[in-house]
Amino acid sequence: MVSSQDLTLEEKAQLLSGKDFWTTKNIDRVDVPSIMLTDGPHGLRKQAGSSDNLGINESVPATCFPPAVALGSAFDPDLAERVGQALGVEAAIEDVSVLLGPGVNIKRSPLCGRNFEYFSEDPYHAGTVAAGLVQGIQSQNVGACLKHFAANNQEEDRMRVSADVDDRPLREIYFRAFERVVKEAEPWTVMCSYNKINGTYASEHSWLLTDVLREAWGFDGMVVSDWGAVHDRVAGVKAGMDLEMPSSDGITDAQVLDAVHAGRLEATLVDRSAQRVLNLIERSGRRVKPSGPLDVEAHHRIAREAATRSAVLLKNDGQTLPLKDGQSIALIGEFARTPRFQGGGSSHINPTRVDTALDTFCEKVGEQVDFAPGFTFDGKGSEALRTEAVELARTKDVAVVFLGLPDAAESEGFDRTTLDIPADQLELLNEVVAANPRTVVVVSNGGVVALPFADSVPAIVEGWLLGQAGGSALVDILTGEAAPSGRLGETIPYRLEDTPAFGNFPGEFGHVRYGEGIHVGYRWYDKRNFEVAFPFGHGLAYTNFEYGSPTVSVNDHDDVEIRVRVTNTGQRSGREVVQVYVGPENSAVDRAPRELKAFVSVEIAAGESRDVALTIDRANLAYWDIRVDRFVVEGGTYRVEVGASSRDIRGEATVELNGDEVRLPLTAQSSLAEILAHPTAGPKMREHLISFLGSTADGDASGEQDMESLIGSLPVGRLVSFGVPKEQVKQLISLAQQ
Repeated sequence: MVSSQDLTLEEKAQLLSGKDFWTTKNIDRVDVPSIMLTDGPHGLRKQAGSSDNLGINESVPATCFPPAVALGSAFDPDLAERVGQALGVEAAIEDVSVLLGPGVNIKRSPLCGRNFEYFSEDPYHAGTVAAGLVQGIQSQNVGACLKHFAANNQEEDRMRVSADVDDRPLREIYFRAFERVVKEAEPWTVMCSYNKINGTYASEHSWLLTDVLREAWGFDGMVVSDWGAVHDRVAGVKAGMDLEMPSSDGITDAQVLDAVHAGRLEATLVDRSAQRVLNLIERSGRRVKPSGPLDVEAHHRIAREAATRSAVLLKNDGQTLPLKDGQSIALIGEFARTPRFQGGGSSHINPTRVDTALDTFCEKVGEQVDFAPGFTFDGKGSEALRTEAVELARTKDVAVVFLGLPDAAESEGFDRTTLDIPADQLELLNEVVAANPRTVVVVSNGGVVALPFADSVPAIVEGWLLGQAGGSALVDILTGEAAPSGRLGETIPYRLEDTPAFGNFPGEFGHVRYGEGIHVGYRWYDKRNFEVAFPFGHGLAYTNFEYGSPTVSVNDHDDVEIRVRVTNTGQRSGREVVQVYVGPENSAVDRAPRELKAFVSVEIAAGESRDVALTIDRANLAYWDIRVDRFVVEGGTYRVEVGASSRDIRGEATVELNGDEVRLPLTAQSSLAEILAHPTAGPKMREHLISFLGSTADGDASGEQDMESLIGSLPVGRLVSFGVPKEQVKQLISLAQQ
């Protein structure tokens, strides 16, 4: 293996930036080859032929698997791992060393234009599913690239904006998914984001890239920039940002050399980053290229299974679904004929094939279905199309209406400004429902949309963007050939004004304030007891599940173990996602009422029961204590809730946990309450307090407590103003510091 010590300083500097848009530089003198990194995360986007400067040439055909917005809704890291394995195979066939994904940024606002590439509003959920995907990709000796690190939660001004985030939300919400994937799946690379974090660009943020990522989490791979994210290359090398992509035409290589020669950059830091690039190249050299061409049909079947598992049945009154044999169907909506199955931007895949709902319906039920587009994606000519669709609906047993967001409504590069589905589509639906109340709505969208029709139709399927097999997967669910099992990875609100970041998104004048703190997604709605259209974790099946009473215990590792019996009481098999939410009964800090801490997807046959076991790592119950800059588990009683969504709790129990010891350095500025809580100084301080309060409290314990509450926030150094001798105060502080 070539070491950085085998290279000249100039060669090391060359390795720190790309050769072109997608590849690293080769160093022929020492037989260091060039390797390719290319876009994922839900399919391979490798350009055919030579790279162009913008990376927009047509890419080779590849399987378009369900994007993260859909795959996350399966709540199944094992399924994600299987998809990852297929992605790794396709990358290996095309001699791609690193697939740029997955993205685990949190869905802070439903308006983020890139939410289709992200899994969840919850960090535990996002990190768990993404870890499965990374393990699958890397099982094929293809590197995954965890992105976009960090606090990249909007597209507006994304290359300059400063995400101004307090320590607790940064650690508890925006870092935790990254941390879980780094520790569990060990991705080969991590991509730093475009934006600034609290005023410093991610690409030159040494605290982010070195102190947190490497030293605290143990990441031993290579950090690559997002494409064009480098602001100051020399500062980036100092911070631990190893590879700049794409090529800078040698400009930043020269900057690095000049900085070393001028004494502004230590040569050892260049060695460090060059060695990390070499390590990646060596790792990718172990890959054995699969024999034979891509098995297109096999991978399409995986895409279809994943899509089927990802769609969410939101509503199903009167058992409207599945559709019954012999029913005549009015299939309405251009999305049924021209599906929107992926998002726009860098992850756009050239699919090997595309299934449409229209074609699949025709194959399955033939003459029972007739189609009317109902609208156009550009909104033109809608009146005549609407009339045709309404008349069709009037003549059929059931209408199935495909609505959603067209490509122009959401993409990488810009954020949405509304939650609304286009008005012409909603007008169409209103008229269809008036003509045929037995109407099923299927929604295609990369980020959640408002559903003002939720009370007026009996059945709704959230179809997300489901990849190239989404059309057939949706028909499988609608006809009952497959059972729905997806669950919402994000809350569907009634109004934009109810959402956590409203008023703090997307910011102004180069700054966006994360004013909602830790209360993102369902945490926000639960904390404020807001009504929502459909809660996080919600999703129906074609059967019913009953939960027994959960039992909760603490094992020898101080982890929490939960057991619950789940019974399928319906007439057909189905899959249930058992979710566990936890919240402390009392806390010294602001906490959400409940947080997702474990989940599992289980298939249960009709009439059968499964004993489901889940484990919560003790560390996953901690909050970030800003006083000591570390995660702390509070001691006390925790409420453990087991259910089918964040607002469908089927049973609960409590468990007692021992807390982590937190000793604060006490000074004259420490409060009286902090001194009283100290194991050594506290009792002596209480003696002084009782002596001082004697005439006031008249021996009444409640009076003593009232006075403690009244002056508990008083800095102890100021007790001299209340008659406590200065020397005694010094002695108390000295005791507390021992």
